[in-house]
Amino acid sequence: MTKKTVLITGSTSGIGLATARVFAAKGHNIVFNGLEANGAEIAADVAKEFGIDYLFSPCNVLESKQIDEMVSQAVDKFGTIDILVNNAGIQFVSPVKDFPLEKWNAIIGINLTAPFLLTKAVWPYMEKQKFGRIINIASAHGLVASEYKSAYVSSKHGIIGFTKTIALEGAPFNITCNAVCPGYVHTPIVENQIGDQMKAHGLSREEVIQKVMLAKQAIKSFIPIELIANTVAFLAADEATTITGISVPVEGGWTAQ
Repeated sequence: MTKKTVLITGSTSGIGLATARVFAAKGHNIVFNGLEANGAEIAADVAKEFGIDYLFSPCNVLESKQIDEMVSQAVDKFGTIDILVNNAGIQFVSPVKDFPLEKWNAIIGINLTAPFLLTKAVWPYMEKQKFGRIINIASAHGLVASEYKSAYVSSKHGIIGFTKTIALEGAPFNITCNAVCPGYVHTPIVENQIGDQMKAHGLSREEVIQKVMLAKQAIKSFIPIELIANTVAFLAADEATTITGISVPVEGGWTAQ
């Protein structure tokens, strides 16, 4: 693949950062995004390590105006956006009877509405150049459900439906859209879930990991973060040019049961 410009939300930590590193290693321009205080430094370090051109945006993907500004800055610098990875996400664990409305709205906003807004913002450039690759980071919870995660499961099921719709709309313009559905990857968002699950179930940390998190995976270990990043990179590669509208489970056999 020739040099492309890749915009990855939530790319200063976790799966997003691992994905940025994979694309950077291939020589692509990276538009980093994150709210961490040291996000700009993280982006600069990756760019220096791989010798790539980059842009960092502290855009809050809950704010549509900030999304438009980030995309505009990226296009001003690089001319277009070729690959969009909708990765930013949040989680909250609670029985539905106690689930705070503000948490529901935030999860739906970041996990589902933000990918819609980002896709809408980059679409004119992809359509004009007759090329685009959109990869949405969904979850095994986009394919199956678990208790105490009503908002997260709803948002991830929604992103898979959105993925299929965009695949159909994008086909005439050589724009593909696919989803990656990870199982449990040991990222900051999962680390935060451990404490929430300990409270919800009254279990120890190790009991949560083995009896709650990994219980449904046939392979009883966290999914390697590099595996997720490499799956994203494959879906953006020339070899995947006619793969569109699918959801790729990378979840240790979770949904095989």
